[in-house]
Amino acid sequence: MILLNIWATWCPPCREEMPALDRLEGLLGGPDFAVLPLCIDEGGIERGRGFYDEIGLVNLPLYWAEPLRVQLALAFIGLPTTLLIDRETREIGRLQGPFDWGSDEAVRQISDLL
Repeated sequence: MILLNIWATWCPPCREEMPALDRLEGLLGGPDFAVLPLCIDEGGIERGRGFYDEIGLVNLPLYWAEPLRVQLALAFIGLPTTLLIDRETREIGRLQGPFDWGSDEAVRQISDLL
């Protein structure tokens, strides 16, 4: 299962939830689950790298894609947007806006799906 989080460094709610996503990946990441943060900054992946270094993210990988391509492909409007994708690559959940992914309740709910 993949938790695909679409974010940008200029988005305050995105920046706020990244430490919780880092914690979630640290707790549950492995062969059955991965957090995939997809940065869509116009400036490219370097802005994302700088942000990771700035706040000390250690568990999350970093991916980048062109903003317009991502928006057209995934039909989202605002940031952050998070999609839960199952093993058959089907979207089984979508959340628009920030969320405390590192909370005990979020960890439990995702664990129950694995």
